[in-house]
Amino acid sequence: MDKKVIKEYQDYINKIGNRKELYKTVADEYDIKTAIYPGSHIDIAPSMFIPKVIYIDNFKGAVKFFKQLDSIKEYIEENKEYSTPAEINFLGQDYNQPLEIEEVDLIISQYAGFVGQAAKDSLKIGGILLCNDSHGDASLAKHDQDYKLIAVIENNKIKKDNLDKYFKLANGKPVDIKQLKEKMKGLKYEKMAGNYLFRKVK
Repeated sequence: MDKKVIKEYQDYINKIGNRKELYKTVADEYDIKTAIYPGSHIDIAPSMFIPKVIYIDNFKGAVKFFKQLDSIKEYIEENKEYSTPAEINFLGQDYNQPLEIEEVDLIISQYAGFVGQAAKDSLKIGGILLCNDSHGDASLAKHDQDYKLIAVIENNKIKKDNLDKYFKLANGKPVDIKQLKEKMKGLKYEKMAGNYLFRKVK
């Protein structure tokens, strides 16, 4: 195992915050077996809880990192929480380009743009979109008839009640989708969550 690669990953999660509990919570709740992570950079934590993950990123740092796939797989095998062998794949491309992959159970969207829209065709009907609203991805999903809001996540706890209180602007103002897409920035709603869970319904 190339320890430099593992140190790079550990330094990265120390910088961005470790999302392991977030991924574990979602994987356990919805029995996730396959996932894609567009705009993943080098966050390989999902593979500790999900047997098959495809990471997608065209950033040169991510491309270089995933060239050490054998070391990454060895690290995951030592730290994963499932019995089957880990299947880890990497696509060094723009996730807005067509993805020639099988449909998956989960799309992970974390601070990487409109992932839920771009990769929607790769999600199974009934599959889950895990996203935040840093760039407005959750807002777009909320106004997309293909998705249904089923829960929010706060402090790695899934909450399924009172979902109608989310995505409401002050004074009942409507969401300007065109402006949202242009600015690529989440809106300040009266009630917000750290992450949102949507189910693909059609």
